[in-house]
Amino acid sequence: MDISGKSVVVTGGASGIGAALARQAAQAGAQVCIADLNIDLAQSVADEIGAISVACDVTKESEIIHAIRSAEAAHGPVDIFVSNAGLGRGDPSHAASASDADWMLNWNVHVMSHVWAARALLPAMISRGSGHFVNVASAAGLLNQIGDAAYSATKHAAVSFAESLLISHGDDGIGVSVVCPQYVATPLLGLGDADAQGNLLTAGDVATSVWQGVVDGTFVIMPHPDVAKYNALRGSDPSRWIKGMQMLRAKAMNEQGGIKVSSFYKLI
Repeated sequence: MDISGKSVVVTGGASGIGAALARQAAQAGAQVCIADLNIDLAQSVADEIGAISVACDVTKESEIIHAIRSAEAAHGPVDIFVSNAGLGRGDPSHAASASDADWMLNWNVHVMSHVWAARALLPAMISRGSGHFVNVASAAGLLNQIGDAAYSATKHAAVSFAESLLISHGDDGIGVSVVCPQYVATPLLGLGDADAQGNLLTAGDVATSVWQGVVDGTFVIMPHPDVAKYNALRGSDPSRWIKGMQMLRAKAMNEQGGIKVSSFYKLI
């Protein structure tokens, strides 16, 4: 899909990957709506790129619908919805130690927000015979994030839901892309572009991969080339894969004194 002239909504669009996606979409000629909890930061980015902004808590279906209606009022029917908002809190201790509240927060942000957007948009998209969902998951949705079971489980569910969307509605003219980056220098890790090196990409690098994937009609977008290799290994030899992940966890415990997501990328 050529994004020039298209109406695009980006959740979590005030910073990190979301802001990079919004900026590049605007540069390509799209009409952008930035939806974010931080309305002040969202408005700042919107002012920079000539977009609109709307306050949006993606854990609430009503606020996702409000963001869609705001975009429609400004730019017409939504052509591309980017479900990008995300979080990561980590396991307090063992793999089942996160509270029910944290599990449900992960579930609502990483899965239900995608469901609610599709529920609101699919009828009109099917009627028009066009539309595209960009669901930002994670390499953890194909592999695993050591030390954050809730994040990993819900990102796997996000990948599965995206697959269901495409299986059920690809023949209706609906495109779906699920984005599975590994580590990115964003505020989520407390990092910025200056920290990017080696396998640590910038948010702009990821955004470029995403929009090229949308243009090409790619389903699984993997900005980090190594993820495809790891995913193939996981599928071909699960026992070997698990053993390797256990060794990686042990390395983190020995070298970093625990599982620290903000610096875990240094071990990859």
